[in-house]
Amino acid sequence: MKIFAINPGSTSTKIALYEGPECLWNDTQRYDTDVLGQFDTVIDQEQFRYDEIARVLEAKGVSPKNLAAVAGRGGLMKPLKSGVYHVNAAMLDDLRSMKYGAHAANLGAPLAARFAACGNSADRLIPAFIVDPPVVDEMADEARFSGLPEMPRVSSFHALNQKAVARRAALKLGKNISDCNFVVAHMGGGISVGAHEHGRIIDVNNALDGEGPMSPERSGSLPTGGLVAMCFSGKYTFSEIRKKINGSGGLVAHLGTNDLREVEQRIANGDAHASLVFEAMALQIAKEIGRYATVLKGEVDAILLTGGLACSDKLCEHIVSRVSFIAPVLRYPGENEMEALAHGALRVLRGEESSLEYQ
Repeated sequence: MKIFAINPGSTSTKIALYEGPECLWNDTQRYDTDVLGQFDTVIDQEQFRYDEIARVLEAKGVSPKNLAAVAGRGGLMKPLKSGVYHVNAAMLDDLRSMKYGAHAANLGAPLAARFAACGNSADRLIPAFIVDPPVVDEMADEARFSGLPEMPRVSSFHALNQKAVARRAALKLGKNISDCNFVVAHMGGGISVGAHEHGRIIDVNNALDGEGPMSPERSGSLPTGGLVAMCFSGKYTFSEIRKKINGSGGLVAHLGTNDLREVEQRIANGDAHASLVFEAMALQIAKEIGRYATVLKGEVDAILLTGGLACSDKLCEHIVSRVSFIAPVLRYPGENEMEALAHGALRVLRGEESSLEYQ
């Protein structure tokens, strides 16, 4: 069973070919911002990215006709329960119209559908799937409240990787995921921390909109009064404020870089300010983990650190020193998204899980 996985990012597209659970090869296409700047919206990039991926498949001698399924990263749609979804016309319409928001991930399902269609024949249809999109919503009702009824909290986070590492951790502990409680911290360009209760994420920060700890390029939660004053100062447009929250906040705002490796090198060279900012981010992540441990009433089987920043020993050591009293800490470095996409499709192909329909 060969499964082709597609994961579009803001300036890149990751692709990989799996045979069963094993990765045969992977490739990351990186695009110059000048090239992407030629397109008015992210959805306008669909044909360009399709052609670039098709060239790689041709070079590697891969025909869509030999695939069992194609799995694309899910985008911004209506809130959904966790699972593997068939890509259908309703989903494609919502993603291409950007009805629920614009993000490079919106291209995952359209690209998956197009490559699956290339392999279809009169007697064989190749399914296209998405797996645990970022709009997975399993929040408890009480977790949806903010202090204003006009501003409910929204579930938007790194669901694909959070769900994947929770499954891996349950397996490591020799338990069924429905018997486990985890606090999962996905630490990448954005940081989301979720409370996983018996396989359901009952509370999580909206990493896309700025909740939670600061990250390499996002501000995280801000002092409310200061944010309101900034918004009405007359110095910034709406889009400039949005950029400060998501894109040029966090490490970018304080240190001018979103590369944690560069920050660690500065610290090694004696940069005291870089060290202080680094420790502040680690403290905020640890505090967020502590917050979500209270959602689970302290009944936590393990704390899971994942995402690209989990590759940093120094960052993880800072976090572990503050949260290990809550529960054992397990590390799953990297985003694990390609594997999660392929394994989700494989579970459906093997009959271990039923696929869902987007409506």
